[in-house]
Amino acid sequence: MESLHENKKHKNLNIQKCGIIGCGAVGATSAHTLLGSGLFSEMVLIDINHKKAEGEAMDIGHGAPFVKPVNIYAGDYPDLSDAYLVIVTAGANQMPGETRIDLAEKNVKIFKQIIPEIVKYNKDCILLIVSNPVDILTSVALKLSGFEPGRVIGSGTVLDTGRFKYLLGEHLGVDSRNVHALIIGEHGDSEVAVYSSANISGVDLDEFCQTCNKCIDHHSMRRIYEDVKNSAYEIIERKGATFYAIARVVKRIAQALIRDENAILTVSSLVDGHYGLYDVCLGLPSVVGQNGVKQIIDTPLDDDELKQLTDSAMKLKEVLDSLDF
Repeated sequence: MESLHENKKHKNLNIQKCGIIGCGAVGATSAHTLLGSGLFSEMVLIDINHKKAEGEAMDIGHGAPFVKPVNIYAGDYPDLSDAYLVIVTAGANQMPGETRIDLAEKNVKIFKQIIPEIVKYNKDCILLIVSNPVDILTSVALKLSGFEPGRVIGSGTVLDTGRFKYLLGEHLGVDSRNVHALIIGEHGDSEVAVYSSANISGVDLDEFCQTCNKCIDHHSMRRIYEDVKNSAYEIIERKGATFYAIARVVKRIAQALIRDENAILTVSSLVDGHYGLYDVCLGLPSVVGQNGVKQIIDTPLDDDELKQLTDSAMKLKEVLDSLDF
């Protein structure tokens, strides 16, 4: 079978080129984070406000002498014709008191303009959707693009999972990198904390707590979950937007794609039969490599977690069914 690198080369795609559509806080911070990653030699920024894109490209580009050489510039959709990865961060901002689902109608209208323009010039790239509500918009992008499901990826619950590990690590007094635990489902109010398989470097969470005298009772489990779920609302209330951590997520997913890592990340992609769910995009642990999502992993869930995941999927499907796209 032809390798992806050969396939992309044959189709004149540059694996070291990415486009970012949307130069708001998330898009600009993602571009800045990617600049220093060494993953790309060319980055094109696209925004409805072209002068904003030019300003961001200039400001970010002035840091290029301190990292590996990167050609970063403001452009338009034709400049995406040979980009391997197209990252979409464009959309209306989430306002204080507004849920991610509240954003759906506004941002679907924006995607109905953006996605066809991408496809007009590039039918072979990987789409990474970061705009919220990310699961809804991943489904919308999948339908509007006509791409294979594995090439349309949402940032999913990768950030939520990171927040979960961080807060569990703080509670238990251990490095969060040694905490193995997942948030799955919607990136939003119905997300699911998978406590049943959580472990600290392979030691079951309950057993770890017994050996180190750290309490993780039902109350603390619920508090940590609520803190994870409400993190964005709390940050938005204080500073107006979240963008640093999600930019790190964008870099992590891009790294898994570019380096063909086969990394397991809780990205959002089309679920077609896993856990009895169909025709919905949501965050599940998935093998991510140069072709995009290669496989979704069926992590064991207890009965309550499975019910929560099913409910999460149903809420997303209800929203999708109400939208015109």
